[in-house]
Amino acid sequence: MSAPHAGDKSAAFTGLILGAIAIFVLMFAIVRFTNAKYAGHGTGEGASAAPAAAPATAPAAAAPH
Repeated sequence: MSAPHAGDKSAAFTGLILGAIAIFVLMFAIVRFTNAKYAGHGTGEGASAAPAAAPATAPAAAAPH
């Protein structure tokens, strides 16, 4: 293995920072595009809300055997 050069640490740190910024920008753009796509779909209460319970009815009497 070769000995590390003096500029290796600064280059690695620069790559780490730029990579983190790039990932943040990519994630931010994905969230913005997704929110824009579903902006007109209402408040989201329709699909996630529980359906209204049907009124309870007594079971029909069984015919005698």
